[in-house]
Amino acid sequence: MARDSAPDRRSQVVIVGARPHPLRDIYHLLLRTSWTRAIVFLASIYVAMNLVFAACYWRLGGVANMSGSFEDAFFFSVQTMATIGYGGMYPQSEIANVLMTIESICGVFVTAIFTGLAFSKFARANARIVFSRHVVIGPHDGVKMLMLRIGNDRHDSVLDARVRCVLTRTVHTAEGQVFYRLVDLKLARDVAPVLSRAFVVMHPIDEDSPLHGLTADDFAEQEVEVLVSVSGMDETTMGPVHAVHTYEDDAILHDHRLGDVLSERPDGRLIMDVRRFHDVEAV
Repeated sequence: MARDSAPDRRSQVVIVGARPHPLRDIYHLLLRTSWTRAIVFLASIYVAMNLVFAACYWRLGGVANMSGSFEDAFFFSVQTMATIGYGGMYPQSEIANVLMTIESICGVFVTAIFTGLAFSKFARANARIVFSRHVVIGPHDGVKMLMLRIGNDRHDSVLDARVRCVLTRTVHTAEGQVFYRLVDLKLARDVAPVLSRAFVVMHPIDEDSPLHGLTADDFAEQEVEVLVSVSGMDETTMGPVHAVHTYEDDAILHDHRLGDVLSERPDGRLIMDVRRFHDVEAV
């Protein structure tokens, strides 16, 4: 069962006038990014710092048994920052000892930051919530429903999973202003005590529904989107997990229903075929 993502309207909005400040949130940026990018970034910082101190040792000297090559200065810097311990090369002048002291202090902070970041990334519970590729609108048990399917892509479960659906659409006020309106969709069931492989989210389209009377053309004209958020607790780590997915109007299929993932064996046992997780059928 593969995870699926779709672009939401936020990715299509051009932000003007906002000044990006990535360094202000570097910690959160490194937590969100992949392990590969985080390791490459931290390794680059580590090498860059050693290059700076190596240049100082190479320029100022004061290190015993250093041949005068930049390579020796670099590896001496690595030994100092990592507190490996000196071999043949060691500081023998006052300026070299001052540099060694400063670099040792920097090494302590670098090690603490790198270790803390690695622990935070390991301890962080990442959601593997899967959303069906489409939202369907069609009859279900005699009632017109908006339906989608969510599931957990891990072998464990998400406990006390709470689902929220919000309808977003563009409207024009009486004054001619463009307004982005959000309306909560009341769900037939918004809590799954145990979310495992599949759970169907349903919103009845009755007289009280904001979708009542809307056609497929209305969805396109009003740029209707359905925003779905899921939050719960990971069964293994007992940490909170959450996921958000946005369905644009072209991902909302009218007069369709979700494909069946459950079937029954002759012995009465149920089979769940997650290969049909994203399947839909016209009605």
